[in-house]
Amino acid sequence: MKTIAVLNQKGGAGKTTISTHLATALHHTGRSVLLVDSDPQGSARDWAAVRAEHPVSVVGIDRPTIERDVKSLAKVDFVVIDGAPQASDLAVSAIKAADFVLIPVQPSPYDIWATEDLVDLVKQRIEVTDGKLKAAFVVSRAITGSNISKDVSAILEDYGLPVLESKIFQRVDYPGTAARGSTVIEDFPRSEGTREMLALSAEIESIILEQEVV
Repeated sequence: MKTIAVLNQKGGAGKTTISTHLATALHHTGRSVLLVDSDPQGSARDWAAVRAEHPVSVVGIDRPTIERDVKSLAKVDFVVIDGAPQASDLAVSAIKAADFVLIPVQPSPYDIWATEDLVDLVKQRIEVTDGKLKAAFVVSRAITGSNISKDVSAILEDYGLPVLESKIFQRVDYPGTAARGSTVIEDFPRSEGTREMLALSAEIESIILEQEVV
């Protein structure tokens, strides 16, 4: 079982959109997946509740006991944690539970600066685990046709964590499908949104598998 934590303590970075799509993408490729909603606001749980039957199981753990509670859950191939904003104790717990930490960041200097404390927490955990924990940024809510995401990727590299090649763009289909408790992967399988989310899932999975081989 591998655990992916999607974290950013600043709201609006697209954590829940990425978490729900990442869980769905992994399910789409035949993996067994559990989505953990660690946000007290319960956005991922609300997303799942819209549908009577949902392909992805969602549970809520919004206490700083995530690393312990995840171990007691039914064994699956992947656990995806939708992180909570502005809650350092929950972030620390999610980091301890994770094999891979994904940090979505909007292409804005303010959003980059806001990740500094989280990056410090992640680096501390990487050191404690002798590098077993892997982490990376992903540019989220990028604007199509803008070069700013390239500039942001260059700036993020100074933080000492890799930046994934995959990028997630701002698309009206994301909130539209969320309102139906769905994803673009299910509703618009040939869309650019589906392509970028599947690419993100594949890139993360390849890093995790590479880690196992090493």
